[in-house]
Amino acid sequence: MSEAKKGSRIVRFEYGGVAEPGLLLEDGRVEVLDAELQPTGTIREGARLLAPTSPHAIWCVGLNYREHAKETNKTPPEEPCIFLKPLTCLAAHNETIRFPSWAGRIDYEGELAVVLGKTCRNVPEAEALKFVRGYACFNDVTARTLQGRDGQWTRAKSFDGFAPMGPCLLYQPEMPQDAMLTTRLNGEVVQQGPLSDMIFSVSRIIAHISRFATLHAGDVIATGTPSGIGPVKDGDEVEVEITGIGVLCNRFVEED
Repeated sequence: MSEAKKGSRIVRFEYGGVAEPGLLLEDGRVEVLDAELQPTGTIREGARLLAPTSPHAIWCVGLNYREHAKETNKTPPEEPCIFLKPLTCLAAHNETIRFPSWAGRIDYEGELAVVLGKTCRNVPEAEALKFVRGYACFNDVTARTLQGRDGQWTRAKSFDGFAPMGPCLLYQPEMPQDAMLTTRLNGEVVQQGPLSDMIFSVSRIIAHISRFATLHAGDVIATGTPSGIGPVKDGDEVEVEITGIGVLCNRFVEED
């Protein structure tokens, strides 16, 4: 048996009450991997996918696509705008995202997420991709009404489940810049843009954060959203698709 290859789609899944790493196969089944990410030959059917990493922190970047900056009439920042989401935000592919009726407008924000493979600090930009384990789809769900009311982002970004991520981790250190990020609301395309529209590259973002904070293996960095952000309502389904990774799908439910 050989270690999972570059380009493999790695998942964390729950089966029989136990969380394990696995390899997502083309037919949707999962092959169990051992602790060294080596295939075991054991196939699981009907496994429930979890978020593809168990991070110490969820780092996020605001206003990191040129077209998104244009649509919000904001000047592109001179350095990455960094904020955090609590770990209670993390949700998985196909998990229902619940939001309270009192929160006002709730927005989708499709994003590319980076997962670190090694703990690092003060990383030179030229060396940054050596610390990447892989990439996933991410939705930076935001309570937009509260964001405007509060004048800062913490509450608006921090509701339980407001960081769905998945469906897998694309196991490679770099994403092609022509890869497309597409968000669909109830099947209709609402966001679409190439990763090349990012203002700050993955390397630059990792180097920037690591100047002031330790990045741990397994940590998530959500790299910003393209233009086309908009609201969801009760019963809506949001899909975030990135070339080569797959489709993250979540249903939204409003609760009193």
